[in-house]
Amino acid sequence: MKIEEFIPMHKDYQEINQMSPLIWAYVGDCVYELYIRTYLVDHTNFNPHKLHIEAIKYVKAGNQAEFLKNFYENLSEEEKDIVRRGRNANNHHLPKHANVQEYMYATAFEALIGYLYLNRQYDRVQYIIEKFILKKFKIDVDKMD
Repeated sequence: MKIEEFIPMHKDYQEINQMSPLIWAYVGDCVYELYIRTYLVDHTNFNPHKLHIEAIKYVKAGNQAEFLKNFYENLSEEEKDIVRRGRNANNHHLPKHANVQEYMYATAFEALIGYLYLNRQYDRVQYIIEKFILKKFKIDVDKMD
């Protein structure tokens, strides 16, 4: 069974499109982190503590922001609009290890992932996350074993 078969989603496209971008980012953060953790478990033999240390490297705001800026031209017009809305969302939280611009783009990245996921565009979510992993971290994962 695919994961989407276990997750009931009763909202339609219009309802999802009207949600706050911070709701999309909330979901996107969870989806992204689950994907990263699963990827690390699949590609390493680390214990839980080491898995956690490595996962932190993948979910840093600066890395998400850099990837989104580099990948932006590969997005559809609808996806670019979602990124713009996520980047401009009024979020008053700032993590201690990111500057404001990095955090805005990381929120936009997570909003995009969450928006696509909520709209059941699982293949696109997987494609974007895998591009991020392969572009940014493939060499590091190969060195981990």
